[in-house]
Amino acid sequence: MKLNIAKLPGDGIGPEVVEQAVKAVDAVCRKFGHEASYTYGYVGACAIDRCGDPYPAETHALCMASDAVLFGAVGDPKYDNDPTAIVRPEQGLLAIRKQLGLYANLRPVETFKSLVDKSPLKTELVDGADFLCIRELTGGMYFGEKGRKDGGNTAYDTCIYSRAEVERILRLAFDYAGRRRKHLTVVDKANVLESSRLWRQVAREMEPEYPDIQVDYMFVDNAAMQLIRCPKFFDVLVTENTFGDILTDEASCISGSMGLLASASVGAHTSLFEPIHGSYPQAAGKNIANPVAAILSAAMMFEYAFGLMDEGKAIREAVAASLEAGMTTEDLGGSCSTSEAGDWIASRI
Repeated sequence: MKLNIAKLPGDGIGPEVVEQAVKAVDAVCRKFGHEASYTYGYVGACAIDRCGDPYPAETHALCMASDAVLFGAVGDPKYDNDPTAIVRPEQGLLAIRKQLGLYANLRPVETFKSLVDKSPLKTELVDGADFLCIRELTGGMYFGEKGRKDGGNTAYDTCIYSRAEVERILRLAFDYAGRRRKHLTVVDKANVLESSRLWRQVAREMEPEYPDIQVDYMFVDNAAMQLIRCPKFFDVLVTENTFGDILTDEASCISGSMGLLASASVGAHTSLFEPIHGSYPQAAGKNIANPVAAILSAAMMFEYAFGLMDEGKAIREAVAASLEAGMTTEDLGGSCSTSEAGDWIASRI
């Protein structure tokens, strides 16, 4: 199979970890007889510096013409530390999601036997945890009306959802729950927020269509607590954009490091695959960042974009072997550099 991949490394550690993901992809292609071609695109701060736009038109055209997008990270301190900046790197990520119609972010959370002691949580709580977070990605506060008034002294961000947007993401969540352990948790703040009450209303209306799915509802503050108290309770968790952003970062402590969690963003057009961590500018160029999340994102790319399950499994098995062998970066107590970890995993494949 020919794989036409858009490579968008972005900022900070993005280029370093994406390069290790490419090594894994190439190793899989050699092993299984596929052919991968890559086309580079600018996004984030590097795109602003180049042309003033965090998601240029040529990058969008590249993504639309590709089979999948392998994404790194966006963000740069020179924009983070300037609250008056009108154009920001993160706007590039929001734009790519909106323009590609990527309305669902899938973030699997699982533990590795060899790393359960690395989690800040007790081993008996996290060992065996395995759930899927589904975050709505193109609505809510991140895309609602926002601004300043009263001479800039009052700020507002509007959380807005339509029934169609809510039903679309919930149907996906019901479907994924049906493929797993048939347990769906809908997370909202329906005791306070009108948008959450719409989410809960639509979910309850849809329940009869999925009689084999056990559905429960949880306020987001309780969900944040239960992720830490009993992560093995969850199977599929679905929630709106802002809540999902926060909860999935919190869930990274279950596996032991944010550098271990991959994600897929799917929807109307080309799917995008990225590690959940940010650009981590303090580590950029030092060859110390953990590449595993980016490499596991490549595994998700094989599985979700191309339906090549054995190829994805080959990457996952190589990653697990690297963790068991202690071939890890410093965040997991190892002594490997980013490139050494990537080379080891590619060689194992």
